[in-house]
Order: sequence, then structure tokens, then C-alpha cells
Amino acid sequence: MNRWFGFAVLPLALAACTEGSQGPSDPPAPQRSRAMDAWHPGSGDSCPISVHDRYSTVGPDGKLYPTWHPAVDPATGCTFGHEHGRDPAGSVLFAASGPIPFGYANETLDQFDPSLSRHEDHVGHKIEWENGLTMRVDSVPIATRCDVLTKLHQGTHSKDAFTNNLHEIVYHLKCTDGSELHVTMMSAIGRPGEFVRTCDREAHVMAGQATPAGSPIGNGKRVIADRGCVDQFILVTPGQPSMFNSGLRESWQTSNTIRLPSGKPLAHFNPYFQVVAPSRFYDPSRGDLTGRSIDLCYEVEANGDRARGGGCLVATSNGAVLGITYDDPRSTFNGVARVVDINTNLIYNTTGNEVWYTDPFGKNASPTAFPGSIRQLIGKLDNTAIRFTGPVIGVGRQYGGPGVHA
Repeated sequence: MNRWFGFAVLPLALAACTEGSQGPSDPPAPQRSRAMDAWHPGSGDSCPISVHDRYSTVGPDGKLYPTWHPAVDPATGCTFGHEHGRDPAGSVLFAASGPIPFGYANETLDQFDPSLSRHEDHVGHKIEWENGLTMRVDSVPIATRCDVLTKLHQGTHSKDAFTNNLHEIVYHLKCTDGSELHVTMMSAIGRPGEFVRTCDREAHVMAGQATPAGSPIGNGKRVIADRGCVDQFILVTPGQPSMFNSGLRESWQTSNTIRLPSGKPLAHFNPYFQVVAPSRFYDPSRGDLTGRSIDLCYEVEANGDRARGGGCLVATSNGAVLGITYDDPRSTFNGVARVVDINTNLIYNTTGNEVWYTDPFGKNASPTAFPGSIRQLIGKLDNTAIRFTGPVIGVGRQYGGPGVHA
């Protein structure tokens, strides 16, 4: 396949649209997307917006979008205070994909259905990739190898995901059997207004009204900790270690299908995005519904139950080091340790077309563009005879750095 998005890449050494002046023959500066103005430095972040704007790319709509950057700007040494996962330039798919424009599907949704306007914060965009993955059938390795590059907006620092099920996903896959997907869409992860508890993976917690109202129901689920989970697994009796993986770990289990107007599928993929130590959990006793994981390190119940070990030991010596807040770079509960389960990749595309245009939810696929549509590429084959799955990627990696905080 040819380069599928046609992004114009702005040099990272130049602050395009923010520095210098235009000459009489220079083309007009690209219009800024809403996503370009989503980040502002916090009190501990030393990079100004002008430096952040250098990490930008032009999307398929001709607008300027933010894209991946390191936690520390190499030119100035200033810190951004946040990270976006693994540098996509190392993926073999990057030569064709180019930089990923954060927020392009969100911007397209405005045109498709303004009533569902959904603009996500900047810091939640997280990238992961792996080259040459060995696929499996029933856990048995097969000859097929795949390259994967993916991005999900996965904010684990705020209450947004308690009720919001719409999150931008980008998914690039290319395999030796001819399977190929290059998809950008809004992934509806489970039901809006609710999530599923971490500690049993089944109980649905009604957290509030759908945001935005009218959000479609999707398959999959957002598995998030609530106060009951931390009471059960984090605040433990004297002499017992806390079970942070059982009490706090999040799993955003996506289920994404590209469909024709008839409902017939053209492709399906369902990666799971997991976060080991998020900075927040759902606490209905709080006005903002947002409990802070680091605060558990200082909490002692009347019977002596408290958090011990894990991130509390590393950050606070089990409560001995005082004053660490959720957005302090010293906190180990910052969401930088993540893995992605690649799972199933099914293609049913025997129509003869590899280029399709869908609405922002992957529906109403058409060979021609329409208002509010996104260009998708799907390999021309049916690979469902061998339903292979992919492994977990990102194990052992964490993307923190100087100044990075929740």
C-alpha cells in the first residue's frame, strides 16, 4: 500500500506557525486544530507552549495537530511534564504512516455530528508499537509475523473516563500473510456513563451522565478501580503486602469494527490497553468522584489497615515521606507503565477496494469520501480462515522521565 494519510511533516527543530514571519511567496500557515490548544504547562513544567508547538504535523484535513514528543525537549532541555509512550519513529510502519496527528478523529467528529463534540486532553495520547510480532492460533505460534503501531487516548489521571466511553484510536497493522489495516476512529469502549470494576471485571458502576450525551454504546469495556477495590486489595492488615495489581490496574478493552452501511463488517480488531499504576480511582464519597492513588500511601484505617509495598514503598517509604501529591513527579502512580494486548485482527474485505471512507465511528464505509468521513485502508483479502491473535507488547517498558507527572 502507498502512504495512507499524506501528512505533511513539520521539522521538529522549527516552531512552525509560532516563530518567524512569512515571506510574500510563503504558503499560508495551516489552521490550528482544537487539539493544538489542549495543553498548557503546569507549575512544574518548564517548556513553554511555543516549544510544545514544534512537535506538530499537518493532518489529512490540512489542519495542524500535535504529535509525539519526548518528555524532555532535546534542543532546550526544558520538560513537558507528560509523555506519549514509545517514539513511533522506531516502527517500520512509520515511514508510511508519518507522525500521528493527535485529535484528528475528534476534529472530524465535529463535522460529522456537532452534538457529539468530544475533544480530549492532550496528555492522554499514548503510543505503543512492535516490529515482527509472532502471531498465534490457540496460543500456538504460527509463521505469520506482523508489525503493529497503535495509539489510544487513555487518560488515567482524571474522572473523564468514568463516564466518557469515546476515545480516539489509531491502529496500523501489516503482516506477512497480506493482512493490513490502517485505521483512525473514535472507539466507543463499553457504555457511556459507567465503567466495570477492576477487582471483579464484571460489576458495572454507574458513575454519572454520559458525556457527551448521546454517545453510542460500544463493545468492550473500561475496567477501572473504585473505592471498594482499593479497600479490599490496597488497604490491608498489618504484615500483609498490598495487591496493587488487583486493586488499581486498569484495562481498556476496545472492540472496533469497520462496517458497510448494511452493517456487514470489513475488518475487526480489539487491542486491550492496560495501565499498571494509574493516579486515580473512582470514589463516590468525594465531590469530584476522584480518589488519588498516592493518597492511599498516607491513609490508615481505624483498625490499622493501610497500604504497604509497591508504589507506596518506592515513593513514600510506606507513608514516611510526607507531602507527595498526585501530580508530583515523585509519585509512582503516574500511568507511565503500560502494556497492549494485540489480540484478534480479522479482515473480511473481498470487495476489491482497499481504500474506504467511514464516519468517525468506523461505520457507513464507502469507496468515496463524504462530509465528516475518515480515510481508512484495509487489505484486500479474507483472513478469517486462520483466526490468529497477537501477543502482549510493552512489557517491561515505562515512559516516565524528568518532570513527568500525572
